[in-house]
Amino acid sequence: MLLADYAQVTDGKLTVVGGGWSMTGPEPMPFGIALLVHVPWDQANRKHVMRLELVDTDGAPVMVEAEEGVETPVVFFDDLEFEVGRPAGVKPGTPLDLPLAINSGPLPLEPGRYEWRLSIDGESDSDWRLAFSVRDEPVET
Repeated sequence: MLLADYAQVTDGKLTVVGGGWSMTGPEPMPFGIALLVHVPWDQANRKHVMRLELVDTDGAPVMVEAEEGVETPVVFFDDLEFEVGRPAGVKPGTPLDLPLAINSGPLPLEPGRYEWRLSIDGESDSDWRLAFSVRDEPVET
């Protein structure tokens, strides 16, 4: 996973603009997340479920106001089903790529540290986490 200003998938490849940052703010900014999932050969041609959620430093879901007075967790993929097929001519045992791009408008986040957490089929890994910080407002002197 990679944080970026913008990401897209075209012809099975990721295009990333302004990628690799881990600090933003203090004002909310639009952003993108580029993901490249390597599906093991033996997991191809099977349905999988993916979830990508934003959590705070305590691991609690980050909540934002969706409607007046109604808060909802920040989740981009919530039980998103996917299946990767084995293309003809690919050597058995080769991992299969699934590129994904997410783009979002600004999220109103308080200053602090946050983490995007990806899970597939209910499992996660430390490599499937993407941390970033939101700066405090500058102090006027």
